[in-house]
Amino acid sequence: MDLKDQLKNLFPDHVPDETGQEGEKKTKFWLQDEPIICKYEKRKGKPVTILEGYNGAPSDFKKLTKSLQTLLGVGGSHKNETIIIQGDFRDKIMKFLTDKGFSVKRVGG
Repeated sequence: MDLKDQLKNLFPDHVPDETGQEGEKKTKFWLQDEPIICKYEKRKGKPVTILEGYNGAPSDFKKLTKSLQTLLGVGGSHKNETIIIQGDFRDKIMKFLTDKGFSVKRVGG
Protein backbone atom coordinates (compact mmCIF):
# COMPACT_ATOMS: atom_id res chain seq x y z
CA MET A 1 0.00 0.00 0.00
CA ASP A 2 1.59 3.27 -1.09
CA LEU A 3 1.13 6.74 0.34
CA LYS A 4 -1.70 7.74 -2.02
CA ASP A 5 -3.77 4.72 -0.99
CA GLN A 6 -3.18 5.46 2.68
CA LEU A 7 -4.28 9.07 2.20
CA LYS A 8 -7.41 7.93 0.34
CA ASN A 9 -8.27 5.69 3.29
CA LEU A 10 -7.79 8.55 5.76
CA PHE A 11 -9.60 11.20 3.67
CA PRO A 12 -12.16 9.49 1.42
CA ASP A 13 -13.97 12.72 0.45
CA HIS A 14 -10.85 14.57 -0.73
CA VAL A 15 -10.44 15.05 -4.48
CA PRO A 16 -6.77 15.69 -5.36
CA ASP A 17 -5.91 18.57 -7.67
CA GLU A 18 -3.84 17.14 -10.52
CA THR A 19 -3.64 20.18 -12.80
CA GLY A 20 -0.01 21.01 -11.97
CA GLN A 21 3.09 19.01 -11.22
CA GLU A 22 4.17 18.36 -7.66
CA GLY A 23 6.40 21.03 -6.19
CA GLU A 24 5.46 23.57 -8.83
CA LYS A 25 3.93 26.71 -7.41
CA LYS A 26 1.91 29.09 -9.53
CA THR A 27 2.44 32.52 -8.01
CA LYS A 28 0.19 35.25 -9.32
CA PHE A 29 0.96 38.90 -8.85
CA TRP A 30 -1.20 41.96 -9.26
CA LEU A 31 -0.35 43.48 -12.64
CA GLN A 32 -0.29 47.21 -13.21
CA ASP A 33 -0.50 49.62 -16.11
CA GLU A 34 2.68 51.62 -15.47
CA PRO A 35 6.01 49.94 -16.16
CA ILE A 36 8.33 48.86 -13.38
CA ILE A 37 11.59 50.78 -13.55
CA CYS A 38 14.69 48.58 -13.42
CA LYS A 39 17.99 50.35 -12.77
CA TYR A 40 21.54 49.56 -11.73
CA GLU A 41 23.55 51.35 -9.05
CA LYS A 42 26.69 50.85 -7.03
CA ARG A 43 26.28 51.22 -3.30
CA LYS A 44 29.43 51.17 -1.18
CA GLY A 45 31.29 49.82 -4.22
CA LYS A 46 28.96 46.84 -4.71
CA PRO A 47 26.48 46.47 -7.58
CA VAL A 48 22.74 46.40 -6.84
CA THR A 49 19.68 46.21 -9.07
CA ILE A 50 16.80 48.43 -8.01
CA LEU A 51 13.17 47.98 -9.04
CA GLU A 52 10.80 50.89 -8.51
CA GLY A 53 7.21 51.64 -9.39
CA TYR A 54 5.33 48.53 -8.21
CA ASN A 55 2.10 49.74 -6.64
CA GLY A 56 0.34 46.47 -5.79
CA ALA A 57 -0.62 45.06 -2.41
CA PRO A 58 2.12 44.75 0.22
CA SER A 59 1.70 40.97 0.32
CA ASP A 60 2.22 40.75 -3.47
CA PHE A 61 5.22 43.07 -3.10
CA LYS A 62 6.79 40.65 -0.61
CA LYS A 63 6.00 37.63 -2.83
CA LEU A 64 7.59 39.33 -5.85
CA THR A 65 10.74 40.12 -3.86
CA LYS A 66 10.97 36.57 -2.54
CA SER A 67 10.46 35.00 -5.95
CA LEU A 68 13.19 37.21 -7.47
CA GLN A 69 15.60 36.30 -4.69
CA THR A 70 14.83 32.60 -5.15
CA LEU A 71 15.18 32.80 -8.93
CA LEU A 72 18.57 34.50 -8.78
CA GLY A 73 19.90 32.85 -5.62
CA VAL A 74 20.97 36.16 -4.11
CA GLY A 75 19.97 38.39 -1.24
CA GLY A 76 17.84 41.45 -1.37
CA SER A 77 15.27 43.52 0.45
CA HIS A 78 12.11 45.53 -0.05
CA LYS A 79 11.31 48.88 1.53
CA ASN A 80 9.73 52.19 0.59
CA GLU A 81 8.11 50.66 -2.50
CA THR A 82 11.48 49.61 -3.95
CA ILE A 83 13.04 46.19 -4.36
CA ILE A 84 16.82 46.00 -3.95
CA ILE A 85 18.56 42.89 -5.33
CA GLN A 86 22.27 42.31 -4.69
CA GLY A 87 24.23 42.17 -7.95
CA ASP A 88 23.67 43.24 -11.55
CA PHE A 89 20.83 41.00 -12.79
CA ARG A 90 18.87 43.49 -14.92
CA ASP A 91 18.51 41.18 -17.93
CA LYS A 92 17.33 38.16 -15.93
CA ILE A 93 14.95 40.24 -13.82
CA MET A 94 13.47 41.96 -16.87
CA LYS A 95 12.93 38.61 -18.61
CA PHE A 96 11.28 37.15 -15.48
CA LEU A 97 8.96 40.14 -15.10
CA THR A 98 7.95 40.21 -18.77
CA ASP A 99 7.21 36.46 -18.61
CA LYS A 100 4.92 37.15 -15.64
CA GLY A 101 3.09 39.86 -17.64
CA PHE A 102 4.64 43.04 -16.29
CA SER A 103 5.84 45.89 -18.45
CA VAL A 104 9.42 46.83 -17.54
CA LYS A 105 11.45 49.91 -18.41
CA ARG A 106 15.24 49.79 -18.24
CA VAL A 107 16.87 52.96 -16.93
CA GLY A 108 20.59 53.68 -17.39
CA GLY A 109 23.26 51.82 -19.36
